[in-house]
Amino acid sequence: CKCLLLASVTMPDRSARKEAPATLPQIIKSLGYNRLILQIGRGMVVPEPFSTESFTLDVYRYKDSLKEDLQKADLVISHAGAGSCLETLEKGKPIVVVINEKLMNNHQLELAKQLHKEGHLFYCTCTRDMDKGHRPRYI
Repeated sequence: CKCLLLASVTMPDRSARKEAPATLPQIIKSLGYNRLILQIGRGMVVPEPFSTESFTLDVYRYKDSLKEDLQKADLVISHAGAGSCLETLEKGKPIVVVINEKLMNNHQLELAKQLHKEGHLFYCTCTRDMDKGHRPRYI
């Protein structure tokens, strides 16, 4: 099983704390996935790729196309940009979106709420849910 995590170039680095690179693969593995692909964009935290018998972590900043990664993914975790959401849903892949509430007019929340209402995805926010140590309420 493969999980693809698409990071937004506007995602605040405080949401990807220093311990995240070490714990994220453990969390993803505990959910039954054996591979995590991270698109980190301009993120300041750059996890070290690794591969073991039971788990692989691949990391890259950008690719010209996400088509191949999306096609192979069993789950996509992404920001709530319209392009990322629609491209993932067109491929018929399950998606969880993490909303960046600091973007103008909070358009990501509006889109995520509507797509969730229609049964297309699950969503959470960085600040309200994760910074306070709460489990995302919408998942």
